[in-house]
Amino acid sequence: MTWTTRPRSDFGDLAAIEAGQGPLVVLLHGVGLRAEAWGAQIDALCGAGYRVLCPDMPGHGESKFCNSIGLEGYAGLVTGIMNEPVVLVGHSMGALIALDIAASGHEQVKGVAALNAVYRRSPEAQKAVLSRAAALDETRTNDPTATLQRWFGGNPSEEFAACLRWLQEVNPAAYKAAYTVFAESDGPADTQLAQTNCPALFLTGEEEPNSTPRMSRDMALLAPKGQVEVIANAAHMMPMTHPFEVNSSLLSFVRRCLP
Repeated sequence: MTWTTRPRSDFGDLAAIEAGQGPLVVLLHGVGLRAEAWGAQIDALCGAGYRVLCPDMPGHGESKFCNSIGLEGYAGLVTGIMNEPVVLVGHSMGALIALDIAASGHEQVKGVAALNAVYRRSPEAQKAVLSRAAALDETRTNDPTATLQRWFGGNPSEEFAACLRWLQEVNPAAYKAAYTVFAESDGPADTQLAQTNCPALFLTGEEEPNSTPRMSRDMALLAPKGQVEVIANAAHMMPMTHPFEVNSSLLSFVRRCLP
């Protein structure tokens, strides 16, 4: 099954799924999840002739927890495994990390795809996400009910069950640390987007309430080589719930960046 736990390799402080052969694509998951959240994309990219690295965020999956390191710290751990031309693909918090690296002008980044990325939240949304971060307990497992309701509307599915398991297994301190960075970030700055000179794909779901289509369109307009795609009937967990549509967009983008 797509969400079954896969073997890891060690890359410094990060554990990562490593699969396939060919040009490199790095996939960065969101807060509370683990590399298996990219299961459908791993299979599609490997089948298309790419090598894939999917690191677990610190304190998630099988990666060691680092104390609060900020967005730059998360990005630094990822750049440490980039020693060849790469397309970076990030989802949610992973998109923040990927965009931060791309904006830095890192010479190995040939393209960046930001899935369900935030940009300039409304005051109400900003207040809500900061409140959720403050309420997290770093000493014990947090109740995932509200999170899963936002992601799936409470409808049972294999994807729902997998995310429930991962949210229950994640290190609570690592979860709070990562979620706090996510909550305190309002997405890439306009200056960062303007200096992202590699091709940049902004992909989100039509029904995404927090990483909205408007956000993706606005970011794409600011990035010199930006493009936007919106997946119909999809919301936050579209890499899992809408793999065919996501894979089609990603494969087309990756082929242009890593011919």
